Amino acid sequence: MAIEIERKFLVAHDDWRSGATDGVLYRQGYLSRHANRSVRVRIAGDRAWLTTKGIISDLSRHEFEYAIPVEDAEQMLEKMCIKSLIEKTRYLVFFAGCTWEVDEFSGENAGLVIAEIELDSEDQEVALPAWLGTEVTDDLRYRNVNLVKQPFSTWTR
Repeated sequence: MAIEIERKFLVAHDDWRSGATDGVLYRQGYLSRHANRSVRVRIAGDRAWLTTKGIISDLSRHEFEYAIPVEDAEQMLEKMCIKSLIEKTRYLVFFAGCTWEVDEFSGENAGLVIAEIELDSEDQEVALPAWLGTEVTDDLRYRNVNLVKQPFSTWTR
């Protein structure tokens, strides 16, 4: 069984950019979203996937991901997904032997930048780069599935 274990952080400043790979545009939407599970369609560059996730804990989820034709994903995003869609550019940043994914959101979530790291276990220790801000792993507002319903641009800050 596939399990995703990850931690999420806000990004405090742009120092991550100096070590980042070229960004890849991601577009994703949700066919179904429930408090404990979701079904997502994602296009990243010239590839697409259908993904189901189910919550195990704050850090862990069951995750099953299947490649699908980009044309099918485009149709699902346009005709079947809950609006709004998630639009972001993902960069990879290598730090202290780990790969961080930095997502710079656009569209209705513009202004939000989140860094994620996938772990091998919930108690795995990782070195935290200086450009990280507040950890938001436990803050449900920052989950993509919730940013569809309540985009960052609508938050009162």
